[in-house]
Amino acid sequence: MFEEKPETLSGAQIVVRLLERQGVRTLTGIPGGAILPIYDALSQSEQIRHVLVRHEQGGGFIAQGMSRATGVPAVCMASSGPGATNLLTAIADAKLDSIPLVAITGQVPKALIGTDAFQEVDTYGLSIPITKHNFLVSAAEDLLTVIPRAFAIAASGRPGPVLVDIPKDVQNQLVEVRAWPAVGCAETPALPAAPLIERAAAMINAAAKPILYLGGGVVHSGAAEAAVALAEIGRLPTVMTLMALGAMPVDHPLSLGMLGMHGARCTNLALDECDLLIAVGARFDDRATGKVAGFCPQAQIIHIDIDPSELDKIKTAHVGIAGDVQTVLQLLLPGIEHRQREDWLARVAELKASHPLRMPGIDDPRTPYGLIRAVADCLDDEATIATDVGQHQMWVAQAYPLRRPRQWLTSGGLGTMGFGMPAAIGAALAEPQRTVVCFTGDGSILMNVQELVTAAEEDVNVKIILMNNASLGLVFQQQTLFYGERIYASQFKGMPDFIRVAEGFGLAAVDLDKEADPLPALAAALASRGPVLIHASIALHEQVLPMVPPGAANKEMIGG
Repeated sequence: MFEEKPETLSGAQIVVRLLERQGVRTLTGIPGGAILPIYDALSQSEQIRHVLVRHEQGGGFIAQGMSRATGVPAVCMASSGPGATNLLTAIADAKLDSIPLVAITGQVPKALIGTDAFQEVDTYGLSIPITKHNFLVSAAEDLLTVIPRAFAIAASGRPGPVLVDIPKDVQNQLVEVRAWPAVGCAETPALPAAPLIERAAAMINAAAKPILYLGGGVVHSGAAEAAVALAEIGRLPTVMTLMALGAMPVDHPLSLGMLGMHGARCTNLALDECDLLIAVGARFDDRATGKVAGFCPQAQIIHIDIDPSELDKIKTAHVGIAGDVQTVLQLLLPGIEHRQREDWLARVAELKASHPLRMPGIDDPRTPYGLIRAVADCLDDEATIATDVGQHQMWVAQAYPLRRPRQWLTSGGLGTMGFGMPAAIGAALAEPQRTVVCFTGDGSILMNVQELVTAAEEDVNVKIILMNNASLGLVFQQQTLFYGERIYASQFKGMPDFIRVAEGFGLAAVDLDKEADPLPALAAALASRGPVLIHASIALHEQVLPMVPPGAANKEMIGG
């Protein structure tokens, strides 16, 4: 703490002042009775811009978009009761993808907690399993500690969401503030033991058939450049999880792209042959590994992760290193020998030639792969790409040429339909100089369609590519492949006119179905400024392939 002129402030004013000091300049939310004191104080702030969303879940995902694009904790707010419960899905999504987020909720006055008061739920209890940490604030002076601590926890170690629940009477309570705390910053993690680094380097140098396996932690720690350097020095073929796409440019000579359920057949076959797997910031998620016993069965494992609880959780590591990925890689690099590994790289090249990722229709913009490639051809690497969840998400993961970290925003762990469009809005708010493209499906966009109003109101530079097959495409695909073609509850009987819907919300809209040549219309829409919905029908029979059947090993993938 450092001395300043004493002030008598309400808890609500303290919250706003601390957010200002923390560097928060944009936050999202919807007011309600239990958080109105904070909103009243926020109305006096000349530094913070409030984005009024239309649903608290949308507000949580907009904040996530800001955080995912920048790596800095973002803030969302909600009132008590349904406001807080509406926010929980976005918080859970942030937890599973390790996204730093600070959620501030109003609560009924302390005397009413536990009485089933109007709009009262146990926000603290509900949020325990889906937050990194949470607080129920009992006195206004505690806010001076809690708010900076919330930001520090959100950003430290493995990032994640922190919830601060503040009763209304605490927001109104007056206290004298004699000194302001330092801003909450990420804590520096301990350095790993030198012998572990040396052993890992020796294993990498000795390996005949190593593979580098990058996860989302590489992006979170800012370690993409170091990871690529490791691959280049050691000549390590490199795979990425869904969350790590962009950490290594997709067209880098050592890139094998995404592994797992919808990865290329050559990628999963190479993993099956490797003798050393170097897992960096990855958690061995089931969508990446398939049947765990069949994942890299011949490989020794080096596992590097900021979260010690991830080590040996799914696969036993021969060397487990708990530490910040960026720091560990910088310590590891000097010990890595320059290698050629001609035999292994030749074998990988043979697998790529024999079992490439097949993208049928890549030259036809009226097919999924062709549309994605046509969008990419209109943009440069400065564009940010967001997706919702479903077939379109996997097609984009396979086909879009992602070349930089934080270019790719998607809901990986929770797989939340409705994530994409609000996350894209958040990314555009955080980085207005970029074009942000959201690929979505007809099922996903309706989950948070109300945020189209927010996009129009904020005039964000977001282009929404709506791939419409009038179904829950990935459900339909699984029913077709694995449930005897018993199609149930996955085809929509009624479909809105999405062009009129978008225009009704205040957006420009383009229907590629009505264009004789969709390419000029697509290019013009992507080059325009402001939010645009671009609609394109997709044939129902289109599938995301290859695909690892549920419970199967990755090498047992079908199709593609």
